[in-house]
Amino acid sequence: MTGITGQDGCYLTEFLLGQHYEVHGLVRRSSSFNTARLNHLYRDVHDPSANLILHHGDLLDGSSLRRVLSTVEPVEVYNLAAQSHVRISFEEPEYTADVVATGTLRLLEAMRDYSSLSKPMRLYQASSSEMFGCAPSPQNEVTPFHPRSPYGVAKAAAHFQCVNYREAYGMFICCGILFNHESPQRGETFVTRKITRALTRIKLGLQEHVYLGNLEARRDWGFAGDYVEAMWLMLQQSEPDDFVIATGQSFSVRDFLDEAACQLGLDWGPHVKIDSRYFRPAEVDFLQGDASKARRVLGWSPKVGFQQLVGMMVERDLELARQEATLIGAGHAVS
Repeated sequence: MTGITGQDGCYLTEFLLGQHYEVHGLVRRSSSFNTARLNHLYRDVHDPSANLILHHGDLLDGSSLRRVLSTVEPVEVYNLAAQSHVRISFEEPEYTADVVATGTLRLLEAMRDYSSLSKPMRLYQASSSEMFGCAPSPQNEVTPFHPRSPYGVAKAAAHFQCVNYREAYGMFICCGILFNHESPQRGETFVTRKITRALTRIKLGLQEHVYLGNLEARRDWGFAGDYVEAMWLMLQQSEPDDFVIATGQSFSVRDFLDEAACQLGLDWGPHVKIDSRYFRPAEVDFLQGDASKARRVLGWSPKVGFQQLVGMMVERDLELARQEATLIGAGHAVS
């Protein structure tokens, strides 16, 4: 699994371990530990019962991909790694393209080389609703792509590379076109977690304002824990295919603010300030997925609704805010 240290990697790892898999994850070298999301799942590699093993590697380094594939000999590969922050992709377009598009190509080539020497592997490719951009809603598997960011463009390139390798070389590759999926494990720079983190701190008097961008952008938000099951289900089918994974409902950033504030008994109006720096040069106004194919073929449907999702995130961040307030009250500095 690439991207194992991210939100989806955390939930997918937990799901696969529950299915009695041995999970191997690719981790980029860093001067600090970045595996906090996996701490509750990880056992020391010297423990004979360890079934989660981490390897150093990077989608920017094709040799590391080949090394790990030859060492692990996986049955299934999940490519979740990306520079996935859409706004940042406008500031780092070359890096985004190299990781997301060319990185996927490096993985495909490594898998093709290895598959010719051993048993075939199945690949799940994390495609994105950002590929649709400004295409008419609701979007499904046959909706033409019209990406509006370097991230969306890179994901579209990776998606078509996967389709091409599937058709050209007969590789078992499934692309999951996942719409926005959130959780308490979402990174704090993404707007949903930014909102719940800020509003819970505001509730406890730890901060006064939060700065946001376009409040009218609408997204189809689901729970990441539901969506990783769909990833796995795709690789259990007899034939590879592509699937949209979504709730079929769309809410604005303003709606998310309203729901989070309501659950906290808070009026967000005095606390939210609009900052033009958080607007995208090319905005995606409305995304709403049609996952009827996934329902029909995979038997998949989302279990967690919008209000419950927001509630999960608010509850977790409120607990973090309370811990922070306790430390401050005891005279400890909190960074």
